[in-house]
Amino acid sequence: MVQHSPACQGFIYIVLLRFLIGPCVWCAVLLVQLSLILGGAACYIKSFQCAGSSIFETGQQVAVAVTVTVQVAATNAATGSEATSEALTGDGADYGGVQYRTKSGYACETWGSGVASSYTNPPYTTLAGAQNYCRNPYVATQTNKASTIWCFTTDPQTRWEECTPVGVIQPVCASGYAVTSEEVRKVLEIAGYVVWGFAFIYWLLVCCFFDRIQLAIAVNKVAATFVSHTMRIIGVPIVQAVVGILWILLWGVSVSFLVSQVPADYTPTGAYTTYLEAYGSTNTTGACTDKWPTGSVYKDEDNCSLAVSSWRDMAAVEGVSDVFDYRFAVSFFVFLWNNALNIAIGQCIIAGAVGVWFFTPNAEKGKRGAIKTSVWNVFRYHLGSLAFGSFIIAVIQFIRYLMNYFEKQAKAQKNRVMALILRCLQCCMYCFEQCIRFLNKNAYIQIALMGTNFCTSAKKAFFLILRNALRFGTVALLSTMVNLIGFFFIVAASVGLGLSAGLARKNLMLAWPCMAM
Repeated sequence: MVQHSPACQGFIYIVLLRFLIGPCVWCAVLLVQLSLILGGAACYIKSFQCAGSSIFETGQQVAVAVTVTVQVAATNAATGSEATSEALTGDGADYGGVQYRTKSGYACETWGSGVASSYTNPPYTTLAGAQNYCRNPYVATQTNKASTIWCFTTDPQTRWEECTPVGVIQPVCASGYAVTSEEVRKVLEIAGYVVWGFAFIYWLLVCCFFDRIQLAIAVNKVAATFVSHTMRIIGVPIVQAVVGILWILLWGVSVSFLVSQVPADYTPTGAYTTYLEAYGSTNTTGACTDKWPTGSVYKDEDNCSLAVSSWRDMAAVEGVSDVFDYRFAVSFFVFLWNNALNIAIGQCIIAGAVGVWFFTPNAEKGKRGAIKTSVWNVFRYHLGSLAFGSFIIAVIQFIRYLMNYFEKQAKAQKNRVMALILRCLQCCMYCFEQCIRFLNKNAYIQIALMGTNFCTSAKKAFFLILRNALRFGTVALLSTMVNLIGFFFIVAASVGLGLSAGLARKNLMLAWPCMAM
């Protein structure tokens, strides 16, 4: 039986993108809008959700209340009628409004007909003019009384249900709220309004950037066409991954040797009378844990040469420890540089192949060796520029990891302030690194298309991004959406095909005895 791999579904998705990229992008845009609206609604509803009710039940009640309020207001506006008073006091015995649906949205039955036709005692017979509006009819001597207005419903499964007056959106919670804190409920309500504000701003941006979205769709469509014409381009990231894995394995073997070369005086070999002196506490360092990587200590009770039992460093006894010195730093920097160079070569090869394909006459697209030409250009002319750009990335990454190392040392020294400062600096360096990576990627594209050196290409890329910031942002955002849709498509297709194959095998095994007879 044929096995369907995720790569096959990915190929199918790329082919379908040529024809469905527009609907996919607009569906993604609408999904984001819908997510913002529903997110705001969830926060708003949670702010007054009653205890014992789910957020979906509360949401349904709110939806019914809003719908009825809008319908009644529209009817009054169309007919020119004056709005009926929806005043309700106490248990609603004096209510004379026009609510015709229950909290759950069931339509009310007309009083004296249908389900209510068998009820002939005075409280019901006096409601003949109330039509199908919610009421709370009872006599003063009646024992069982409803706590608020209600009505018989037209649903055969629900005989009757309580109502709320028209215009009352938030339900009254007699048993309290699901969120007990009033401050938290207020924060949730404000958060709902804020998210709805973002939804409105997002809608305005979609309207304003409609042309740019169309441009992004066209760019993604061209990219899908390029991949369908040059299928071997899919092999470039695969080769990158293989090279990267081999390089990581080779580096891991070499660096494991480096970190194991621990100097004789690096690990303390002395004995300490107390655990606090050896290991330290929450606020003080110990003699065996004053630097990172921190080890562990043990109580030496078997050494007869000592008058009393003592605490010693476990690494000093077992000979197990790691040291991060200048040799590891050099090796780690080379590791980062080679990783960045591997990524840069792949990006430049793909950019060059796209350039060769794009400027090839339509009749010859897919026939010329775009990848071969791009690979030759990269390794013959552009390798120095890519190495320089990768060097910049490696330096920034090395500084960030160095700060992480210093943060570990600060934690070992119980210096929480310095650890916090270094953590903040790492966040800043990470943001700076992402900006440089984005700039470098566009510089590599300039190198592949124009053949200029790295500095010139980076300068051109910077001003190109600056002049077309909105276009770049729109294309990047929509490309991320397309990737996300592709991810879900591949997962859903793999699960569906796997389930279908499993059911087919099961049916075949069940039918096999009958077929063999």
